Amino acid sequence: MSKPLSLWFAVSSIILMSATAVMISHNGWTAILLALLTLFNVGFGFIVKARLRRRAEGQAQLK
Repeated sequence: MSKPLSLWFAVSSIILMSATAVMISHNGWTAILLALLTLFNVGFGFIVKARLRRRAEGQAQLK
């Protein structure tokens, strides 16, 4: 995974986690929604990383 893409997933996850922490004291349902979005964002980052790694390994075998 490229450094800018890694940075994007790291920063967006931190922002979502911070928003979840703030929303815990304001609105429980919004906090739950933000927590689910955070989990989705982190999981999607791992999926993208695995797919890019698999694609790079496949192209390396073709050479």
